[in-house]
Amino acid sequence: MKQTSFHIEGMDCSSEEQMIRMHLEGVEGVSGLEFDLAQRRLEVFHNGSPGAIADALEPLDLGARQLDHRQDVDAPPQADDASNRGPLMWALAINAALFVGELVAGLLAGSMGLVADSLDMMADAFVYALSLAAIGRNLTRKRRLAAGSAYLQGGLALLGLAEVVRRFLTPTGEPEVLPMVVVSLVALAANVVTLLVLRRTTRGEAHIEASWIFTSNDIKVNALVILAGLLVWWTSSQVPDLIAGGLIFLVVASGARRILVLAHGSFAKRD
Repeated sequence: MKQTSFHIEGMDCSSEEQMIRMHLEGVEGVSGLEFDLAQRRLEVFHNGSPGAIADALEPLDLGARQLDHRQDVDAPPQADDASNRGPLMWALAINAALFVGELVAGLLAGSMGLVADSLDMMADAFVYALSLAAIGRNLTRKRRLAAGSAYLQGGLALLGLAEVVRRFLTPTGEPEVLPMVVVSLVALAANVVTLLVLRRTTRGEAHIEASWIFTSNDIKVNALVILAGLLVWWTSSQVPDLIAGGLIFLVVASGARRILVLAHGSFAKRD
């Protein structure tokens, strides 16, 4: 077994991890990948040529640069698929339920922050679905799921941004603060439960790490909506809610764009 290390300058988000994993799975001889997102480092375990790995990474345009190469290394430990599937299904169910609950509450309370947070939950549900697809290792299914979810997320995020702009230009009055705060607190608690559930998974695989990162970020988004709700109460203005909603929509749209760029790069490489 050979081990080749790469520094990938553009790998600063879990979506890049997902797509790199998807892109390299079909490369002959690749048997394992290990990611270090903080150091932007990728370890590829394979039986082929380092040059072939570099050529496979090049179309993604993420600035991949080979660092070192070692011969005769041990194969990486394999994740326990059976133990990962159950926790991921629970995480998917939790996020899907939060998406529906926050969307309904946001529409009833007139809060763009809650509506945007619900879309963020939907995006995370797709991440967990992609993680479950990764366990099955069906490459075609993963490509289609990644691209399809990105189109849906991006389209809804753009509609949300348009609604935020409309409400800035045509004020509709401040949203109801109590539902904003209470529902966001429930979502925050549910995300903490999700993190506890994900502790039962095997860490190290890209799709599992993505789930951890996305859920950790969700807690920050929940806190942002709670803060926006308190500012709405303090200022009697809809502006804090619109700012929070706009920021979250931009985050979701940016994530969708990243996934689309990388997914289409993966399609092009295979076609």
